[in-house]
Amino acid sequence: MDERLVIKKFIVEKLYRKRKWGGSHTNINNLPKGLSNELRGSKEVKKAIEELLKENLLLSKPTHYGLEVSLNPKKKREIEELIE
Repeated sequence: MDERLVIKKFIVEKLYRKRKWGGSHTNINNLPKGLSNELRGSKEVKKAIEELLKENLLLSKPTHYGLEVSLNPKKKREIEELIE
């Protein structure tokens, strides 16, 4: 499986388990936590997050202390397909 797809799936699953939909946000810096050390520091993580934001699977909310993200409830079907 493609490394970036593995990272995207991990991030989406993590937010899904923590029920981070719509108004419930988490800091973007927390997304790679839980990945292996070799993946956590790679550029692929940043690219995967950017792709999820472009695909509109993740919603972003800028705050004064950093960027917060959550799952897009309008894309629930696509998110569940990615997880499975």
